[in-house]
Amino acid sequence: MRKASGAVVAMILAIALYFTLFWGFDSLRVLTSSSYGLDDVWHSQFVFGVGRIFHLGPIGLIKLAVFFAVMKLAAAAVFAIHIADRLRSLAGGKVNKEILESGLILVVLISSVSVAPALVSKNFELVHEQTIDLLLAGLAAALTIIERNYAAAEAPAEIAAEAVIAAKGATWFTPWR
Repeated sequence: MRKASGAVVAMILAIALYFTLFWGFDSLRVLTSSSYGLDDVWHSQFVFGVGRIFHLGPIGLIKLAVFFAVMKLAAAAVFAIHIADRLRSLAGGKVNKEILESGLILVVLISSVSVAPALVSKNFELVHEQTIDLLLAGLAAALTIIERNYAAAEAPAEIAAEAVIAAKGATWFTPWR
């Protein structure tokens, strides 16, 4: 059973590394571009689609492109922190899974907003590209659940000790008596 846990951890790390590298480089490309990535027609279609929904002008489109780039950079940074936390846990300690979950929430929110204009404009190639990120986030969430279940089965005594609410011999507080 230990090999299954190692495979799950490796897959979670691979997904976190994917989002760190690809979303990080994509956001840095947009932020360092003179036109904030709007000159790249393929990758900026979701910005134009969201801008069309909210009737944004040129300045609004630039602000929206920067917003998406900063949010992708934040998600990439969260995944980089998770990778560092995983590596730190190899030396000893516990992994903070909430870091990964917060990154996954950012990915789902950004990808959902990005895929909506592609669905409206019936651009299925762009829908396919954005759906891959959603599927990877869903896979990472499922793997996190598997990892938690494996950890719970591995140490039931620790969970039972944490489940104790009141000390032995304590009387219950009931304000309605």
